[in-house]
Amino acid sequence: MKKNLLILLFLLAAQFAKADEGMWLPYLLGQQVYNDMVKKGLKLTKEQLYSINKASLKDAIIIFGGGCTGEIVSNQGLIFTNHHCGYDAIATASSVEHNYLKNGFYALDKSQEIPAKGLSVQFLVKVDDVTKQVMDGLKDLSGPERMQQQQKIIGDIVAQAISGTNYEAKVLPIFKGNQYLLFVYERYKDIRLVGAPPESIGKFGGDTDNWEWPRHTGDFSVFRVYADKDGKPADYSAANLPLKPKHFLPVSIKGIKENDYAMIFGYPGGTNRYESSEGVKLKIDVENPSIVALRAVRLSYMFEQMKKDPAIKLKLASSYAGIANYWKFFDGEAKQLVKYHVVEEKQKEEAAFGKWATGKTEYANIFADYTTNYKAWAPYAKHRIYINEGIMGSPLAAFAASLQAVEKAMVQSGGSAEAIKQSIQAADKARTVFLEEEDKTSDQKILAATCHLFYTDIPVAQHPIGFYDAIKAKFGSLDDNNTYRLWSSAIMSGSMIMNDARWKAFVANPDAVTLQTDPAFAYSSAFVKNFSSKYLPVYNQFVTKNNDLGRTYMKGKLEMEPNKKWYPDANFSMRLTYGQVKPYAPRDAVAYDYVCTMKGVMEKYKPGDYEFDLPENYVSLYNKKDFGQYKDLRKNDIVTCFITTNDITGGNSGSPVLNANGELIGLAFDGNYEALSHKIQFDAVYNRTICVDVRYVLWCIDKLGGASNIINELKLIK
Repeated sequence: MKKNLLILLFLLAAQFAKADEGMWLPYLLGQQVYNDMVKKGLKLTKEQLYSINKASLKDAIIIFGGGCTGEIVSNQGLIFTNHHCGYDAIATASSVEHNYLKNGFYALDKSQEIPAKGLSVQFLVKVDDVTKQVMDGLKDLSGPERMQQQQKIIGDIVAQAISGTNYEAKVLPIFKGNQYLLFVYERYKDIRLVGAPPESIGKFGGDTDNWEWPRHTGDFSVFRVYADKDGKPADYSAANLPLKPKHFLPVSIKGIKENDYAMIFGYPGGTNRYESSEGVKLKIDVENPSIVALRAVRLSYMFEQMKKDPAIKLKLASSYAGIANYWKFFDGEAKQLVKYHVVEEKQKEEAAFGKWATGKTEYANIFADYTTNYKAWAPYAKHRIYINEGIMGSPLAAFAASLQAVEKAMVQSGGSAEAIKQSIQAADKARTVFLEEEDKTSDQKILAATCHLFYTDIPVAQHPIGFYDAIKAKFGSLDDNNTYRLWSSAIMSGSMIMNDARWKAFVANPDAVTLQTDPAFAYSSAFVKNFSSKYLPVYNQFVTKNNDLGRTYMKGKLEMEPNKKWYPDANFSMRLTYGQVKPYAPRDAVAYDYVCTMKGVMEKYKPGDYEFDLPENYVSLYNKKDFGQYKDLRKNDIVTCFITTNDITGGNSGSPVLNANGELIGLAFDGNYEALSHKIQFDAVYNRTICVDVRYVLWCIDKLGGASNIINELKLIK
């Protein structure tokens, strides 16, 4: 009876736990929001969260690479982030002989750290509100004129902000262009790989477990940021020193329990939660299904080759991971948007707004204009997806399309020899990179499949004129897969891009006819120019009108509910979210705990499996129960992952999960499948953030990797 009562209480707690919506700007943190954070358990002051004049949490949070978050965890510039964020750097540092991606890597001293070429991190210096400057210059402009003037004003603001400094800056619109903020950053370019677990840990569960809970992935990697002797950014040099940061995060190994306060700082990439119902319908009906279908084709051919050869797996690993991650997301997002009736919910919001807006001229025709705008664009929406995800999904086609810059330099009136020379040199350099990453076998199949799919799925009236007729005349029926196989083989064998001797001859003596008659260039050019000349103007008109409508609708919503706690859509600017460690019940008779353990890893373990294999010493250490100081006393095991109610999205990968004292307890790396509608609509019941427990990270580094030097560098809170 007592056991049944405990189960009932758990189910009730999971069922009625509410997730915490809001990606808040630390710079603009309102008192009402801060008070709620304190009520939930926060022990820090506002100034400890964000300060320009004093060291604060924001000084330990970095933009990692081009689309992730990282955190500084030592006074020597040590960085923690996700394994999938460091994936490209790890793969690039690897070879078949030294396969760090497969086997893992830990530098046992700083001399062993590996330079991560091309990788950089950015620290936020300050944020300023520049709304008045922008709005004064825009006045009542709309459409293309507004966009052009906005770009000019923003360019002037950025130039003034960084004048006389080595900083970088950008101005971002928030609340759909009703407010503008200036963000100033300092970029460091000497970043070195310090450690990474074997891929079988860092990607444990693979695509099967992606976006799923329970989860057992050790999704972490370790880097270090270096600076010159004065602590300033510098290109790689052996003389550079580890950066002494303004602030670094202490690491708590005390463990977590249900209802503990959890806070996440990071750089969420993008949401669109104030989207119209028309926009949601287009996403469900056209955009997401198209992306999913095209990515599935590309992934299948890449995976087919990756399984055959470790060298090909290394070559394609980073690209494959990027495509696969959001393939499953787009599929789940569309399903959740339908399941939770998000279109209908948006329509209810619009009806309420329409009632409030009665008699207010500025808002009178918003939804009629939305309908007209989407109706004009909808016939071509799939075409755009099929260009970006299909035709350009072939690496060869994408590179060939980039050669249009060379063509332009050669054919434009008054073009100089120097301009042609520079474009050729840039293309030659880009080709070297392309060939290093190219797998001919999979790409040839992708070429054939995506060209065929465009033919079958896009209306004939939108096809490039004469293109498919030419294929039919030379290779056979347009309904036959073999026709496209023969055609793609001819593209591969006939393009100078794939032939060193012919490419060198072109570089030495470039001419437009040689380029234009190259089969790969002719293919990509036919589709890109067809879209650019006929449908891109329609798309640009659609986007411009949508921006105007969205800005007006958002302005009205802010007026309609002035006392609501509003937060702007994510736009890859620093945000904080707060919530609690919580379980949840996704469906009838199913209740999920808030933690997963190594016991679960062993239950999933399949020796030799592509997604669920483990290193031998992992199994040995587990069987010995060699958990060290990282054992969770409640579970008598290592907690691998836990979930919180925090509100995150892509870009938050690698973000620190902090306790009430601002100490690191985990790294955010994923969301749950039941709440994949979160970019459009947050789900207060089911939304959970999946985090790798920092104790599992440290166990992997220390016990599994033998890198106690890294542990000794941290400030551990026990």
